[in-house]
Amino acid sequence: MARTTHPADGTRGRRRAAVLGAALGGCALVAASAVPAAAHPGSPGHGTDYVALGDSYTSGPGIPAQVDANCARSDHNYPSLVAAGRKTSTFTDVSCAGATTAEMWQAQGTNGPQLDAVRRDTDLVTLQIGGNDVGFGPIIETCARLAAQDPAGNPCERSYEAAGYDRLTLAIAQTAPKVARVLRAVHARAPHARVIVVGYPDLLPDDGIGCFPQVPFAQGDFVYLRDTEKRLNLMLRLVAAVNRAAYVDTYGPTVGHDMCKSPADRWIEPLRPAAPAAPAHPNARGEQAMAQAVSNRLDRHRGRG
Repeated sequence: MARTTHPADGTRGRRRAAVLGAALGGCALVAASAVPAAAHPGSPGHGTDYVALGDSYTSGPGIPAQVDANCARSDHNYPSLVAAGRKTSTFTDVSCAGATTAEMWQAQGTNGPQLDAVRRDTDLVTLQIGGNDVGFGPIIETCARLAAQDPAGNPCERSYEAAGYDRLTLAIAQTAPKVARVLRAVHARAPHARVIVVGYPDLLPDDGIGCFPQVPFAQGDFVYLRDTEKRLNLMLRLVAAVNRAAYVDTYGPTVGHDMCKSPADRWIEPLRPAAPAAPAHPNARGEQAMAQAVSNRLDRHRGRG
């Protein structure tokens, strides 16, 4: 089913772009002035000291084998797979389910501040963060609850725009300077490190066609939530660019394997997972796809000498 077009759609789209663009423009100016000139990066894959930072999309909750109950961290998450396929002299994974940018500086249960793992001799840092700052969990809960009232409409979108602006676009814009601050801190602690920001994989059908009730969102909200995730990834890409970090697109490589697909084809589990994984999170194949995307990016960098 195609999404119903409303007369105000164009106005809302322009308003979202203006809000996000203004915030990111300010973030770019701050980042460009605050970050010192780049040092010589490490050489990934040659005795690399690798540190992985991130949230549950990095840690891999539910994927065997779980090696840290506090953080729902798997030894088959994408950082572990990247490290296993490269010549790492040390590998430290401090990713933790539920982490926001705040947990870069503060403890999360038994997991210390994630930035404490980054040291001057660190060569490679991957960072996947921002989804919990925007509110992935509450968004899913809200949209699933509202879908029961209007499964053919877009009740979640209407709710988040009830104040006259899109609250999720604003949340993404407000997260941009937080991610930029994390990247500046990484550069300060590891001035020679190669830093990579990892985007989020494709959670919902890229064509916007829903699969209620398998994924219990209203039909019109599939498009809205898909576009919200794309705005989040765009923000991460732009913040990385102005803070001397590479960006890895995991959305493109996972299109066609979203949570609406059959168990044989999906790399993201729905709200009732069939494979070992957390609801609305990558399964083992999803983590493998993200690992491949990160490895490909590292190989391209190495190929440039």
